[in-house]
Amino acid sequence: MSARTGLFIVFGFTLWRIVMLHFDTTDLFVDEAQYWLWSQNFDFGYYSKPPMIAWVIRAMTEMAGSSAIFWIRLCGPLIHMATALVLMKIAKRFVGPEVEGWTAATYITLPGVALSSVFFSTDVVLLFFLAVALFAYFGLTRQRSVALALAMGVAFGCAFLSKYAILFVVPGGLVALLLLPSARIGWRDFFISAVAAIVVASPNLWWNVTHDATTVKHTTSIAHWSTMAIDFRGGVEFFLAQFGVVGPIVFFAILWAVYRSLRGKSSAFEKQLIWLSVPVVLLITFQALIAKAYANWAVTAYVAGTILAVWLLNREWPKGLRISLGINGVVSILFPLATVFAHQLVLPNGAEVMKRYLGRSEISREAGDLARQSGTTIIVSDSRDMLADMFHTLRDQPLRIYARPQAGAPDNYYEQTFEMPADIAEDVLLVTTRPFKCVTEPVAVKSWQPSDGYYRGKTIYAYKVPPSCLKSGG
Repeated sequence: MSARTGLFIVFGFTLWRIVMLHFDTTDLFVDEAQYWLWSQNFDFGYYSKPPMIAWVIRAMTEMAGSSAIFWIRLCGPLIHMATALVLMKIAKRFVGPEVEGWTAATYITLPGVALSSVFFSTDVVLLFFLAVALFAYFGLTRQRSVALALAMGVAFGCAFLSKYAILFVVPGGLVALLLLPSARIGWRDFFISAVAAIVVASPNLWWNVTHDATTVKHTTSIAHWSTMAIDFRGGVEFFLAQFGVVGPIVFFAILWAVYRSLRGKSSAFEKQLIWLSVPVVLLITFQALIAKAYANWAVTAYVAGTILAVWLLNREWPKGLRISLGINGVVSILFPLATVFAHQLVLPNGAEVMKRYLGRSEISREAGDLARQSGTTIIVSDSRDMLADMFHTLRDQPLRIYARPQAGAPDNYYEQTFEMPADIAEDVLLVTTRPFKCVTEPVAVKSWQPSDGYYRGKTIYAYKVPPSCLKSGG
């Protein structure tokens, strides 16, 4: 495949995703809505993630002059397109022009890339900065350069500000430095890069220091290290899920490259790519074996891993590249279509395939209407999911939205930052998924069960209550 064809495929799939995004019928997922709210409250750190995704969304919505879902999610396909272009340059310069086009086409059609082009996530920004960092790093293995060292450090620091998962690449990278002479860079360049990365990351590090290490604590809590136990099924499921994250042939090719390396058939640069990808998969597989891991936690493996797979397939099984592009290409076409026909894609039990992304804004609009009918401008909820969507959906309405006060440390960003103030005196509308009782009998405004979407089959309760009920925990 020529570079021109590769570019055509990258631009074609990006355009397809943008056009389909215009017709998207889904709501923001709880994480996306939260990232948007972060973007409206500039900071160097947030409850569960570092700040880069919020900064990116803020830049996009400011340029667009709108906080509509289209503009929030538009960041995904555009940044993935940029990452594909960076990978093209890496492949051309350090492998050869024969894999330049295939690398870009393979990356842009990876199932994980297709999914995060539809629903914006921190992985999107992380992969871009990792690709830039690797481009600079590979350059430093060929020549000493202050400019490349600074670029590597700044990109790594920005990747850290995107998601702490960038650190998963470090162990394999350090082993490569020790074992492979071709992977080493000059000490001067190493220290310049390290200092630059620390300087860029320092605002978030300081934010954690001054906020009781909130993000760090949350990151470790979702790893479930406090409940460690051997779970062979979890480990196997995570490993097999990687065939879905990057496609069966791409992941097979990565494993094949490891097999060839163990038999002494790999070049020095192939070994370098292996050390920058496979250890991440093994590390997170071990995490899944002893605690818990989500399929996308190993995503940092697939920047170097994509180049590795394409390079091997191009030499040993060219037909595999075409088959892989066909399989992943179909998936990449279907994902955006699924968001357009989200309400029509229904399982035999009546639930929508994409129910997690449906019905959220409907609850928020109903809550806004009930607040006005009840004569209050304040809505309180104890549900992170509801709060996330209400802040976005009701953003232009004259309403104040708060999290219900909780005893102990906050469990989410809303409890941390938007807890109902103690000086609230007027009655509020409490929206919850649980029946509510108080010494002062609350006024039941409405209870209902949505017929579709995420809340299908769940009962939603709305009460008009004095704030004293909530301050005392009901």
